[in-house]
Amino acid sequence: MKYSGEAAVSDIAELEMIRDSARAIVPPGGDLSRVRALRFTEPGFDRETFTRMADLGWLMLRLPEAQGGLGLGMDAYVALARVLGGGCVPEPLIHALLALRLAGDQAGERVLSGEEILLPAWQEAMDGLDADGAMQIVNGRASGEKRFILNAAGADAFVITAAGQLALVHKTGEGVSLTLEQTQDGGNYGRLTLKDAPVEVLETPASEVEFALNEAALATAAYLQGGAETAFEITLDYLRVRQQFDRPIGSFQALQHRATELKLQLELCRAAVDRAVALMDAGAETAALSAAVSQAKARASDVALMVGKEAIQMHGAIGFTDEHDVGLYVRKAMVLANHFGSAGFHRRRFAAVLPYAPAA
Repeated sequence: MKYSGEAAVSDIAELEMIRDSARAIVPPGGDLSRVRALRFTEPGFDRETFTRMADLGWLMLRLPEAQGGLGLGMDAYVALARVLGGGCVPEPLIHALLALRLAGDQAGERVLSGEEILLPAWQEAMDGLDADGAMQIVNGRASGEKRFILNAAGADAFVITAAGQLALVHKTGEGVSLTLEQTQDGGNYGRLTLKDAPVEVLETPASEVEFALNEAALATAAYLQGGAETAFEITLDYLRVRQQFDRPIGSFQALQHRATELKLQLELCRAAVDRAVALMDAGAETAALSAAVSQAKARASDVALMVGKEAIQMHGAIGFTDEHDVGLYVRKAMVLANHFGSAGFHRRRFAAVLPYAPAA
C-alpha cells in the first residue's frame, strides 16, 4: 500500500520563495516581542497573522493543483516549518493544514482564505497516533470526546475522527462543548465533548488519516528542529560575549565539548528529517515512510529538549528567567515534543515497522 500524497518535489527557487515569504511573519533579528505578547491570552495566537498566512498561500501549500492548491512537495512544507519554529510562531498552521488534508473539498472557501479556522480533533489517548478512539458517528450525529486540541480556543470548527469516518462540527453547534487548559508555552489545549451533536460527514476516505498524521508529525519535527537550531545559535552568541576570568566562556573546553555534541545531534536530526521528506515526496511504501517519520520525530523531540536544557545551563542564572528568549524555545519544545507521538512512542513504532520496511 502506498500513501495517497502527491510526490511533487519543489525546486530551489520554490524553496527560497517559501523561506522569503516566511519573513513576513518571522521578523529578522529574532524579535520575539509579538510572541511574548500573545502568551496566556485567548486564543493564544493572532487571527490577523493567520489570515496573512492564508494570503501568502500557505494553507494551499500541499493541496493539489487540481483543487486550486500550490501542489508543492513536502520539502517546501518542511522548509516553512523550520523557519516558523525558528521564530517560535504560535499560529496553528500545521494543525490547520492537517484539518484541510482531512476535510478535502468540503473545507470551504472561508477556511482556505483564513476567515474561518478549522482545526483537527483526532486524539483521545495521551500518546500515539490512534485517531479512531471511542468517538461514535451514527446517522449524522456524533458522541464522544477528543482531547489535546492545540490552540482550540481559536477554532471556528473541527474535523473529528471516528472509526472509519470523518466529520465536520462547528464549535458553537448543538451538543458541543469545549473546555480549555493552558499549556506551558502560553497556548492552550482543548477538550471537545460531543453529545449527540449534528455533524457533516466527510467524503474523505479514512485511509487518508494515516498519511495526514504522518505528514503533520514530520512537519512538527521540522518545527522543533528549527526552534532547537535557533536556541543553539542564541546560546553560541552568549558563549562568545559572556566573560569569566577575563575570557569568553566559549573558550572553555568543557563548554566547547558540550556545544559540539549539540551541533552533532542537530545535524543528525536534520538528516533524519530530510530523509523522511525525500521518502514522502517519492511516494514511498507505508512501512518505509512510517519508519522514517518516526525516526525524524523521535530525534527532533529529544534534540529540542536536549538543546533547551543545555541552553539554560550554559546561560547560567539568566537562562532561568522568563525574560530571556531561550526560555520561549524550551517551553515550546516541552509542549510539542509529545505532540503527534512522543519520542518513546515513535521508537516503538520504528521498531515495529522497520522489519517490513524495504531499504531506501
